[in-house]
Amino acid sequence: MHFLQDIKAIGTLYSPYETAAGTPIQSAYAGGAEGRVVLESAYERALDDIEEFERLWLIYWMDRVGPFRPKVMPYRDDREHGLFATRSPTRPNPIGMSVVRLLGREGCTLYVADIDVLDRTPLLDLKPYVPEFDARPVSRAGWFDSAGVDRRQADGRFHGSQKE
Repeated sequence: MHFLQDIKAIGTLYSPYETAAGTPIQSAYAGGAEGRVVLESAYERALDDIEEFERLWLIYWMDRVGPFRPKVMPYRDDREHGLFATRSPTRPNPIGMSVVRLLGREGCTLYVADIDVLDRTPLLDLKPYVPEFDARPVSRAGWFDSAGVDRRQADGRFHGSQKE
């Protein structure tokens, strides 16, 4: 099935992270790291009213990860799990998502905090974070509920030799 021909980057994410090693593994561990979301000018009007939201979902293409692996050892555990039971970036379609704090907007540029992506990552979409829909604090989290490792930064294990 091939129906993705219309997917394209709508902008670029800029962050302080040039390489995977040392990048926070989730935005919750980014410690306020600041970055920019720069959309193509054709989307400027689509940003109207975005300033009213505290947080945003960034949907992006992880363009520097290694190839798909069905089993991975995630950053937060010391044993392998099926890829789809993890947030490992080595996915069949390397689509990433992060929640960031919106600090401000100037035209097509959004200033954000808690960014956890590599610098110059292609942006596919963004959506407002709505706590009523997006927060489920009492949900079970599978193996993560008893994870054996408290790693909060990437070590490069999923990024191989692709343009790091």
